[in-house]
Amino acid sequence: MERRPTLRNEELDPELTDVSRKVIGCAIEIHTALGPGFTREAYEQALSMELAEEGVDHKTGHTFELDYKGTKIGEHRVGLYVNDRFVVIVLAEDREVSGFDRTALRAQLRAADLELGLIINFHRRRLKDGGLVRVLNPDKLEALRGETADAGAYEED
Repeated sequence: MERRPTLRNEELDPELTDVSRKVIGCAIEIHTALGPGFTREAYEQALSMELAEEGVDHKTGHTFELDYKGTKIGEHRVGLYVNDRFVVIVLAEDREVSGFDRTALRAQLRAADLELGLIINFHRRRLKDGGLVRVLNPDKLEALRGETADAGAYEED
């Protein structure tokens, strides 16, 4: 399958991009202050505090319904749901953000009909060294453009 080039921030809704940059800035500030080695819950709490200080609307422990063929089959919880637009998955694990992590988040974005998700692994020595990954939902992006989606068409940064 031919892969399309990575979708750049300027191709996303500017409001979504601005808010995601605020989240990333907050995560960097937390990581600088605390460093790696704490629990996921501690980092989620700190991120929630920073987002509140920045005036970014968000919910912690938000639950999405999971439907299959029009029937509710369960629920899925995310760490942070920001601006009713995208999710943030917080990790605190001594490992790289994997392809499976990206694929799972993309599936969750599709189920929730969201454009964007961030995975932030605070257990990395530096967030920019594999601790911060942006994941896009190609189905939602193509629908917003009025085009037919090519599954997995966009790679994340």
